[in-house]
Amino acid sequence: MSERNRLRQFVDEVGDDLFGEHPLLLMDGYDDCIVGVAWQFGKPMVVYDRRRVIQKLMSDGMNEEEATEFHHFNQSGAWQGVGTPAFLDRPEDITSGEDDSEPWTEQ
Repeated sequence: MSERNRLRQFVDEVGDDLFGEHPLLLMDGYDDCIVGVAWQFGKPMVVYDRRRVIQKLMSDGMNEEEATEFHHFNQSGAWQGVGTPAFLDRPEDITSGEDDSEPWTEQ
């Protein structure tokens, strides 16, 4: 079984029992972008790989700028309450902060 299938299986089978009153919210069609589950203040959330999400948007016909903007406003910027997904930026994906559209800047 592939890693992404194991992650989705974990979310589906264990999620409801383990997380109880705080259901994990999923983005339809992005199972292959799940990298795990994180906790914040005792509340779980599914974590997606931001780079993979944007690449998926691009494979659906958007250019990089459109995909990044769509993701920023409609996915990472969408608060759905407790369980709203989080998005992981890997070190190799973080820029120097020269572009204001990037989520990270140098300190």
